[in-house]
Amino acid sequence: MTIRKYRKEVVFLLDITIIALISSVLYFILPGGIEGGRNDFIIIIPHLILFILCTAVSLYLFKVYDNLWRYAESGEYLKLILGGFVGYIVFFLIENVYLLGIVPFMYSLAASSASMLCMLSMRLCYRLYRRWYTNKGNENKTPLVIIGAGNFGVRLQEELENNPNSKYKVSCFLDDNIEKIGMLIHNIEVKGPISNMEKLLKNNPVSEVVVAIPSISQVKRREIFEVCSKLKYRVRTLPDTLTLLQNEGNYSLWNNIRDVKMEDLLGREQAVFDNEGVENFIKNKTVMVTGGGGSIGSELCRQIAELKPKKLVIVDIYENSAYEIQQELLRIYGKKLNLRLEIASVREKDKVNQLFHRYRPQIIFHAAAHKHVPLMERCPEEAIKNNIFGTYHVIQAASRYKAEKFILISTDKAVNPTNIMGASKRFCEMIVQSMKKNSKTKFAAVRFGNVLGSNGSVIPLFQKQIAMGGPVTITDKRIVRYFMTITEAAQLVLQAGAMANSAEIFVLDMGQPVKIINLAENLIHLAGRLPYTEIPIIETGLRPGEKLYEELLMKNNGELIMTQNHKIFIERQEEISQKEMKKKLNIIRSSLNSKSQIKIKDALKQVVPTYRDPEEVNADAIRTQEIGTISENEKVYRMNVC
Repeated sequence: MTIRKYRKEVVFLLDITIIALISSVLYFILPGGIEGGRNDFIIIIPHLILFILCTAVSLYLFKVYDNLWRYAESGEYLKLILGGFVGYIVFFLIENVYLLGIVPFMYSLAASSASMLCMLSMRLCYRLYRRWYTNKGNENKTPLVIIGAGNFGVRLQEELENNPNSKYKVSCFLDDNIEKIGMLIHNIEVKGPISNMEKLLKNNPVSEVVVAIPSISQVKRREIFEVCSKLKYRVRTLPDTLTLLQNEGNYSLWNNIRDVKMEDLLGREQAVFDNEGVENFIKNKTVMVTGGGGSIGSELCRQIAELKPKKLVIVDIYENSAYEIQQELLRIYGKKLNLRLEIASVREKDKVNQLFHRYRPQIIFHAAAHKHVPLMERCPEEAIKNNIFGTYHVIQAASRYKAEKFILISTDKAVNPTNIMGASKRFCEMIVQSMKKNSKTKFAAVRFGNVLGSNGSVIPLFQKQIAMGGPVTITDKRIVRYFMTITEAAQLVLQAGAMANSAEIFVLDMGQPVKIINLAENLIHLAGRLPYTEIPIIETGLRPGEKLYEELLMKNNGELIMTQNHKIFIERQEEISQKEMKKKLNIIRSSLNSKSQIKIKDALKQVVPTYRDPEEVNADAIRTQEIGTISENEKVYRMNVC
C-alpha cells in the first residue's frame, strides 16, 4: 500500500494538525481574554476541539478533500476559504449562543484566519514542489509550440507541465488574438500572429507543433497547416470539438492529439446533410448493403446502424472485411441491431435472388465493385462480370422483389471514361437510367470523387512511404483529383437515397480539385521532413487508363439540376429504353464469351459512347490547360541546389 491510496486522510490529518498547532500557539501569544496559565488552557481544550470539529466538517462538506491539489486552480482555493469561513461561523454561533462565549472573538478569528493561511500555504508549496520535480529534467525534453492560447491550449500546457512522464516542454504559444500577443500564460510567452510563424520561431529550437483550437473552421485549419507545412516541424492537432465531446471518457487532451489527416487539407468545409430526412428514410426498414465490408460500404453500415433500421443485411464476397464490420457493429449495438451477414458474390444471379427472397430488402445500397483502374485494365473481363453483370443482377432482383429504392455507388471516373473501370461504372449508371418508368422500385446513382483514406487510395500509400523514409511515388506531377472524406461519401449516398425518385444521377459540389503533388509535399512537411531532400518524390509515369484530370462534377451550363440541398445536384441524362439496354448487354455478353480482352474493350467503347482512350484525353488536357510540370517547392529546391 502506498501513501497515495490514503491521500485524502493524510491531507485531512495535516489540516487538523495545522488548526490545533495554530490555535495552541496563538493562545499563549494573544493578550487579553482568559488569564494565561495551565489550568485556563485545560479549560479551553473542549472549545478548541469544537473549533477543529466545525472547521473539519465544513471543509468535508465543501468537498475540499476530493481535489487533486497538484491541478488546483482558483475554484479549489475558493472552496477551501469558503469551507473554513463557514466552519468558523458555525463555531462562533455555537460558542456564543450555547457556551456563553468563553473563547474571545479576537482569539477565534485569528486562529481561523491563520489556520486557513497555513493550509493554503501548504498546498501552494506542494504545487511548487510538484512543478519543480516535474520540470527538473526540462533541458532534456522536446520543445513544443502550441497554436492557440485559448482554454484548450492552456489546458494542454498545464497537462504537460504536471505530467512527470511527459517528454515535452511548451516553448511558447502562438495566437492571432491581439489582446493575448506579448502576454504570459504560466510564464510562457504568447507570440503572434500565426502567419508569421517562420519569423517568430526562427531562433527557437522547436521540433513539434500542436494545433489546439478544436472549434476552428476547416478553411482556417487548412490555412494554419499550410503555414506549418513551410517549416520543418512535425505537426499534430486536437480533433474538432464534437470528437472531443464523444471522447469525454478520455480526460487527457494529449491522448486525443492526432497526426494531421488529409481531410484537414481538403480546402473546404465538409458537406453537412439533412439527417432528419435520412432518418425517416432508413428507420424501421430492411436495408441491404452489397460490398458492405469495403471502405464506403462499411461506413454506410455504420451510419445506417445509427438510424435504427428494422434489419441490416451486409453482403460481401470478402469474409475478413465483412467480419470486421459485423463485429464492430455488434460491439457497439449488441442485440439492439438486427444484423445479418451474408458471404456472397453479386456475380451469381441465383444467389442474389436467393438473398432477396430471404430478406425482402426495402432499400439496397449497391457498393460491390472492382475499383482499381490498373488492375481492371489488365483484367477487363472481371470488371464486366462484377461491375456490370453484378449490378444488373442486383437491379433486376430489386425490381422483381419490389424493393422501395436501389442506390448505385458510382464514381467520377464514369464521366467521359478513359479506362475499363470507369466505363463499366458508366454502363452501370446507364442500367439505372434504363429502369426509369419500368419498375415500381425507385432507382438512383450517386457519383463522387476520390475518397480520402479508402482502401487502396493514394493517401495511405503516401503515409506508408513517408514512414519508411521514402521515396514517395506519384504517377505524374500534373495529376489533379477531387477528394472527399469517407463520412461525406456515405452521407451523400444516404441523402441521395432519401431524395431518389426517378433514375437520377446525383453529384456533389466537391470544391476545387487538388494537385496530387501538393498533397504529397504537404504530407511530408507535416511529418516534420523535407520533400526532395529528406524524402524524395519520384514520378513513375501514368498507369494504363489513367487521366491527368478528372472531369468536373459541377457545370453551370444547364446540365445540372439543383436539389433542396445546395451541395447536391442531379446531372441531366438522356433516357435509355429497356430494348436498347438489352441490346447493349448482349454485345457485352458476346465479348465476354469471346474471351478476348481486345474485343471486350471494343465492345465497351461501342456501348459507352463517351469512352475514349486516355492518351487522346490527356493530350487534349495538355493542349487546353496550362500545366506546371514541377511544384513551387521543387522549383525552390532546384534553385538552391544550382
